[in-house]
Amino acid sequence: MSISATTTSTAAQARAVPDQDGVRLELGGSWQITGNTPEWASFDTASLAALTLKAGRLRPDTSQVTEWDTSLVLFLREAGDWCEGNQVDFDESALPSNIRRPLKAMREARVRPIDRQRRPNILATAGLASVSAYKQAKQLTQFVGECVISAFHLARHPKKFRWRDCLQEMQRCGAMALPIVGLISFLVGVILAYIGAVVLRQYGGDIFIATLVALAMVREMGAMMTGIVLSGRTGGAFAAQIANMKTGEEIDALVTFGIRPIDFLVIPRIVALAIMMPLLSLYSNALGNLGGMTVAALLLKISPSAYWIQMQSALDMSDITTGLIKAVTYGIIIGVAGCLRGLQARRDSAGVGNAATSAVVTAMLYIIVACAIYAVLFNILGW
Repeated sequence: MSISATTTSTAAQARAVPDQDGVRLELGGSWQITGNTPEWASFDTASLAALTLKAGRLRPDTSQVTEWDTSLVLFLREAGDWCEGNQVDFDESALPSNIRRPLKAMREARVRPIDRQRRPNILATAGLASVSAYKQAKQLTQFVGECVISAFHLARHPKKFRWRDCLQEMQRCGAMALPIVGLISFLVGVILAYIGAVVLRQYGGDIFIATLVALAMVREMGAMMTGIVLSGRTGGAFAAQIANMKTGEEIDALVTFGIRPIDFLVIPRIVALAIMMPLLSLYSNALGNLGGMTVAALLLKISPSAYWIQMQSALDMSDITTGLIKAVTYGIIIGVAGCLRGLQARRDSAGVGNAATSAVVTAMLYIIVACAIYAVLFNILGW
């Protein structure tokens, strides 16, 4: 009596045959995972159980296997599981060593069931998130407080301020950022003009496209787009530089010599961004309006002089002031986020990358929050 599972005559086959030592599981043919191989689920295990009930042993024999891969090992593992569940001895002694090794590794690599008692529930997750948010807010508040104290100290002792470092940072975050800020701002002006043209042409108010683009760029988009560009370009660079210095124990050396890292590294960078952000914002406003003027001339046939006159009539000093206030705030946010994440970084290469990423995300998040707060505040003030 024998129990078999065969795909084709030349392909993989499995057959259970009783012998004097128990039941022999004869395996033959080509066992390739890309071909048709017998599955243990299709094997007649009920009849096999009747055979092995008396013998109590199942011994696989792979002497007739011509070629094999993991499909054979998987079949043997399932056979072993079946034997273990039915209290049958699975005798692997006849298997070659090159099959026993992956079979053993496959058994040891099984996915262990998740301990349900150790799963975090919703309340525990919410609690951990709240504690993490509290710690982050506390660290940010302490860092801002140290920066304010350091700024007052340096204002009373201006000779201690590192003017050379500040000027170098102003060049890096200001002059060297002009191309990317100009390109982004011009394209934002083009996009706003196209969106406005779709709506305003329906009502015959083509000329008001100058009003839309000018107010959007000067009050909101100029400062915001500049802030977003500098968050990725400058904020991430600040975090990476300071984190790299922390990894190389340069900041520890500063502290050893009695030099406060806030005075030496942080304040010059924040001051440089607070000075350059309004200038870059004005530059962004100009390029954005130039993009709107280009679309108005090409799409709506509005002359540049008419666009300029309409733009002048739409803007007043309060619009420009609100944009500049936002730009200064965004600059301080970018500087604080970049330096804070750099000082919080771990002392390894992965910590440097994580600090740069975290600085960019933090700066963008707080810029959006600040923009929303300013929108409500300026609306209340009537600006």
